Amino acid sequence: MDRRLFIAGAITAVSTLAVGRGINAATNSSPMKGDFPPIEKTREEWRQLLQAQQYEVLFEEATERPWTSPLNDEKRDGTYIGAACYLPLFLSETKFDSGTGWPSFYQEIEGNTATKRDWKLLIPRTEYHCARCGGHQGHVFDDGPQPTGKRWCNNGVALRFIPSGEELPALRT
Repeated sequence: MDRRLFIAGAITAVSTLAVGRGINAATNSSPMKGDFPPIEKTREEWRQLLQAQQYEVLFEEATERPWTSPLNDEKRDGTYIGAACYLPLFLSETKFDSGTGWPSFYQEIEGNTATKRDWKLLIPRTEYHCARCGGHQGHVFDDGPQPTGKRWCNNGVALRFIPSGEELPALRT
């Protein structure tokens, strides 16, 4: 059996069991930390600025289906910015193919992400968000390549790619 299919099935079974038993597994054990003051937008303001799937991932902490993001195949030099407030989050030289179906990076742009503990699947994971707007990006794991050993597994719809040579858009306020 394919390892990814086995893991995906196990995760689905555990999360279904948790929901079926009424377990609230979505608790935060630590506040988000970042060097940016939060952006003061309501959920409705974000909903009006973003596509429906972007909003669901960024502000309802949904997950896009694996292998659906065009960013998986992006190979050009450039910068990956958050789709909500346009803060640069990753550089193209830190991107790698993790085989998971989501864009993955071994290093974030330091200070531009914030983390919190996620128990949604009943096992603790480190969830990360944009440090400015709080938009959910994905999870960070300790199974990435050197030099960091980290895998920042990102939802493609939560990012925009800006090729080298193009000007980064102004940060949203």
